[in-house]
Amino acid sequence: MSWPTQDELNKIRKIISEMAGKGTAEVRVVVSPYRICPLGAHVDHQGGIVSAMTINKGILLGFVPSGDNQVALRSGQFKGEVRFRVNETQQPRHTISKRKEINVENSSASPEECNWGVYAAGALYALQSRGNHLAQGIIGYICGSEGLDSSGLSSSAAVGIAYLLAFESANSLTVSPTENIEYDRVIENEYLGLRNGILDQSAILLSSHGCLTYMNCKTTEHKLIHPPKFLKDHEAELQKGYKILLAFSGLRQALTSNPGYNSRVAECQEAAKVLLHASGNGELEPFLCNVKPEAYEAYKLKMETNLAKRAEHYFSENMRVTKGLEDWASGDLKDFGQLMSASGLSSIKNYECGCEPLIQLYEVLLRAPGVFGARFSGAGFRGCCFALVDADRAAEAAKFVREEYPKLQPVLASQLNQDTAVLICEAGDCARVI
Repeated sequence: MSWPTQDELNKIRKIISEMAGKGTAEVRVVVSPYRICPLGAHVDHQGGIVSAMTINKGILLGFVPSGDNQVALRSGQFKGEVRFRVNETQQPRHTISKRKEINVENSSASPEECNWGVYAAGALYALQSRGNHLAQGIIGYICGSEGLDSSGLSSSAAVGIAYLLAFESANSLTVSPTENIEYDRVIENEYLGLRNGILDQSAILLSSHGCLTYMNCKTTEHKLIHPPKFLKDHEAELQKGYKILLAFSGLRQALTSNPGYNSRVAECQEAAKVLLHASGNGELEPFLCNVKPEAYEAYKLKMETNLAKRAEHYFSENMRVTKGLEDWASGDLKDFGQLMSASGLSSIKNYECGCEPLIQLYEVLLRAPGVFGARFSGAGFRGCCFALVDADRAAEAAKFVREEYPKLQPVLASQLNQDTAVLICEAGDCARVI
């Protein structure tokens, strides 16, 4: 695998060695990759079906057990040192003062910089809330692939999972990937108050290099969709077929601070409520996964326009996922890419989650040479778009995007690091401890 490199691992081990006074051989490193969702946009919180894969970029968390109940953390992106104890009872973030939530030992750190530690506290909260009593803290250093935080690649889920794996490793807890999917959902939903589903953490914890990860978010059934004639010695040849192009808009905003996300979730649930009541199933929980497709077709005209659009996105996206799984299994990247682009268009027209810079960037990617398909990465309110591109034309496509996007958004483009404004990536593997 191309990430993490040996140099990256050596660097983080040296930092922890100096922080903890331990030998580099004692340092463990959590590798927690970022993810993309080619198909299955905005349906996970409604129990829909989704597809995902990780990329060869993400979060690295080096750590050693602290030898007591103390947690001491530093970050490659933010100032200050976060300190707390694993025997302290954590409370959901919205119930306490942000400044009291964690102890940041740096008087010059701003409140925003202090908040980088909330995912560590959230991981402890998730483990505690499900009956785990931790005795061992960690001394840790966390860093992410440069320029990719708040990018729509689910860096928040990658961070949460990294802390979960570190605490579990330090305390010799045996936890399955499906259990950690639930723990990270607790961090996002219960601790931080974000009403998202389980797509992000599922992708990060279940993916396998070269495969497409499928998950039914209602039943949690999941499986890996292998490409045709999948063999270990075929991976290199497969990887040559496509690359993953990431193109950044210059917009950065934490999803938890954007009301658009939670309001869309609420609209989906309101649409489900209308459809379930009309079809005589009003006793069921108001999620669109509980609405049969035939009931949607029969009663969709009973909904207000905005609710009808949200439902249309849900049901059409589920169909795109089903068809896309077949295309991936047969190696048809052209048809798979067309479904991706249709997903992107539905996100704009039906889910109404895009903003002008992201929509323009999406349209630029569709015009780029060699691109099979493109869509927003994440909710579409900030961050990046991604595309699957013919590996032989990836560099040409990246050059095209670097030249065309600044013509449409010169101010935002000027704020981007030109070395990372457009990145060519490869498929990754699942989160793990080295």
